[in-house]
Amino acid sequence: MDLSGAVWRKSSRSGDSGGQCVEVAANLPEVIVVRDSKNPGGPKLLFTPTAWDTFVRRIKTGDFDH
Repeated sequence: MDLSGAVWRKSSRSGDSGGQCVEVAANLPEVIVVRDSKNPGGPKLLFTPTAWDTFVRRIKTGDFDH
């Protein structure tokens, strides 16, 4: 998949300390892409918009809290 047109934004939860940083590109048709900002050329996670909405909702409700 061609991700060259992706517009990345850093998570507001990442902070400025250079630690755990996540970036999301939501401007591409039919896909939401997530990457580690410290390794932009590395692996990326691709979600359908429906899967992304479900993932974000589950994060907000604490489904993945330990």
